[in-house]
Amino acid sequence: MKKRLFKLLKIFFTSLLVIMIFLVAILYFSLHKKMPEGNPGAEADNFALQIQKAVQHDKYLNTDYIQWTFRNKNHYLWNKKSGKVEVTWEDYKSKLDLKNHQNSTITKDNQPIESAEKDKLLEKALSYFNNDSFWVVAPHKLFDEGVTRKLVTLENGSKGLLITYGSGGTTPGDSYLWKVDQNYLPKSYQMWVSLLPIGGIEATWEDWTTTESGAYLSQQHKLLGFGIPVSNLKAWNNK
Repeated sequence: MKKRLFKLLKIFFTSLLVIMIFLVAILYFSLHKKMPEGNPGAEADNFALQIQKAVQHDKYLNTDYIQWTFRNKNHYLWNKKSGKVEVTWEDYKSKLDLKNHQNSTITKDNQPIESAEKDKLLEKALSYFNNDSFWVVAPHKLFDEGVTRKLVTLENGSKGLLITYGSGGTTPGDSYLWKVDQNYLPKSYQMWVSLLPIGGIEATWEDWTTTESGAYLSQQHKLLGFGIPVSNLKAWNNK
């Protein structure tokens, strides 16, 4: 009896595994898109400049502080001018020095952490910041060091901008295809990134707001129908 039950369970779980693999394969081939070819040069650079004009990039450059909460979990206060940022999640609070990582500190329940765990937690905080800040300021990073820009003709005949980050951040090599409206304001981007096994997944950029500093920032994204909120978003200058 036990042998028969074991055999039936084995058949059941094997069948379930086959079905899951089949469904994953269907999902992959239905959603995965090959990264398009594009043309670098002055035309692509001018397209990028138009995007940055639409998002008030000059005002962003002069912004002293940016504050936000990402997905209602991670909280940030970024002093852009000094290159320092507070990252708070769960019971942890880190003070990252982006210019000199050795000066970074972290606490749990307001108690300093100096154990071997410190470095791992600081790397985690930096990884959170690199990812979560990108969803706030990505249109302002089109001319970062190591970035290549290519102009792409989209399926509907309009133009898009393919950005590849050759260096910097937590996952260098990631690429994003920006799609914009008639005023060059970003509407969405498709992603070819190491964190996602499926290439070409599209995320929206919505609910744009003019902040106190004048920088134009997006407060809402959608990915596969799921919301990625950016709440408590503020940007201001020292008075």
